[in-house]
Amino acid sequence: MRKVPFPLLCAMTWTRRVLTAFAVTGLVAAVAVTTTAVTEHAAAEPLNRYYGQHVDWKSCDEPGLDGLGARCADVTVPLNYAEPQGRTITVAISRIPATDPARRRGVVLSNPGGPGGAGLDYFVETSKAMTPEVRARYDLIGMDPRGVGRSSAVNCHWPHGFGLQFAGPDAKSFAESVADQADLAARCVAAEGDRLPHFTTRNTARDMDVIRAVLGQDKISYLGTSYGTYLGAVYMQMFPERSDRMVLDGTVDPHRYGAAGMVQDMGAPNEAALDAWAAWTAERDGEYHLGATGAEVRGSVQRLIERAAAQPIRIGDFGVNAHALPLVLYIAFDSPHGYGLAAQQIRELTDAADGKPVPPDEDLAGKLATILRAQPRDLSPQMAILCGDVGVPRDPAWYWRNLEASRATQPVFGALADNITPCAFWAPPIETPTALANSVPNLIIQATGDTRTNYGGALAMHRVLTGSRMVTLQDVAIHSILGRYPNACVYDAFNTYLADGTLPAADVTCRDD
Repeated sequence: MRKVPFPLLCAMTWTRRVLTAFAVTGLVAAVAVTTTAVTEHAAAEPLNRYYGQHVDWKSCDEPGLDGLGARCADVTVPLNYAEPQGRTITVAISRIPATDPARRRGVVLSNPGGPGGAGLDYFVETSKAMTPEVRARYDLIGMDPRGVGRSSAVNCHWPHGFGLQFAGPDAKSFAESVADQADLAARCVAAEGDRLPHFTTRNTARDMDVIRAVLGQDKISYLGTSYGTYLGAVYMQMFPERSDRMVLDGTVDPHRYGAAGMVQDMGAPNEAALDAWAAWTAERDGEYHLGATGAEVRGSVQRLIERAAAQPIRIGDFGVNAHALPLVLYIAFDSPHGYGLAAQQIRELTDAADGKPVPPDEDLAGKLATILRAQPRDLSPQMAILCGDVGVPRDPAWYWRNLEASRATQPVFGALADNITPCAFWAPPIETPTALANSVPNLIIQATGDTRTNYGGALAMHRVLTGSRMVTLQDVAIHSILGRYPNACVYDAFNTYLADGTLPAADVTCRDD
């Protein structure tokens, strides 16, 4: 199964006095950035040195890529496209060659989501969703976007891994979260300074067009998942004449993209996934002992969160608090394949809370290392891109009101969906977000139960991309399908489109097989 980066997309009685104490919304705005809007074609001449560059292809030093004959290179791009003669950064790409060079028709660029997901090895697993006919005809291009992985990376040196965070069950834990999120934003300013505002989706789309030229292509085809669907749609909007066969899998709502609306929209589908998981776990009460009914399992989870809020749960050498504990479920709920592991890990945490000397399993230890200690890395690139793209409300009271209102229907995941993020303490974006509305042909693939990018959001993207056709996988709670959840109906539409450019004559609904 394709390894998916910790996604988001990439997480209480309150008084006016406490809110005022945390009204530090101008914190990051202290960094002044001067920029001008970039007109893509008007800027072409100063960018010639980037579009015409020659790159050094070399071993990727990654077993999965090297085993497929891939080569890797660093592409130089301007940090700020409004100042192309200024500072530069690099974007790392990989290329898995078409299996039949004589029949090759082009390249497929990619993005695995996040934002902030490293995608150099994206096609190692996802290419398994492709037929031999498609593999014969395309070079597959992986990319670590600007700010990520082997590219010139953002590193805010956070003390814990996630920017998205659960608020916890009460006013005290929400106050902790507000202070923590302000601290994360301040660390990014201290570490990255005036580079920070330039790690954006619009600039990544511009980087993609430089990569297109470096690869000697008039057009690019594209496969993006999760946040990568938004990036692909932005590229189509900015470079419609350069867009070929575009596939969006697990699709973002273009009207809700950002660290407020998009995250809020994750609350309801994750709460529904919790119900489904609780029912599944209740049927296996003899194994997990978390409750014989879905309601009992849900109650066990909510009590465990309350216990973690009162006192962090010691498991191994970790102290798991209420801000971190629900992320164990959140990470698992991007696929129904994760239900058994989630039940096992909630059992381990429950036993640890009861004082039993239970060590975390290897997977749980890895999750907790990322969540609590930013090991092996933090996810600050995710917030750099989200906050650099779209501004959010700055008043903590706004988030608190939404938190309180969501508790009746989202007693667990409302604390993530409606919580404050570092973006509330960020400088305003230097460019206006891209307004999406075009007729570039493309294929949208979406599961109705997607817990990261909900089905309504995919329908919204379908409406603004008037050249799109939509393939729906009915009644499956999976986030991004290709390479993760094989389905003959979905895969057939995908491969037919890439092979010969034929979109379905009408939207298609597929059933779980």
